[in-house]
Amino acid sequence: MKTTVAKEVKEKILSKVKAGESAASVAEKFGISPKTIYGWLRWTTTNKVSWVEHIKLKKENQVLKEIIGVLSLEIEKSKKKRGRF
Repeated sequence: MKTTVAKEVKEKILSKVKAGESAASVAEKFGISPKTIYGWLRWTTTNKVSWVEHIKLKKENQVLKEIIGVLSLEIEKSKKKRGRF
């Protein structure tokens, strides 16, 4: 059976977990499942990414992929120069 947790209580629980208290101990104190707390945390963190931050991260990811590609090619070249395949 699903029970509804008041918004104020939910915010209090999340603030305790974000402050460093373990989800298991907080869940036990409030009589809810740790899985519920982790779901709330996931929901609050995944839905607050700004569009600008998303674009910035996509660009950074692309640059990192290019760096990995260049380094991979350099490693292959150095292996061929040494006679390894």
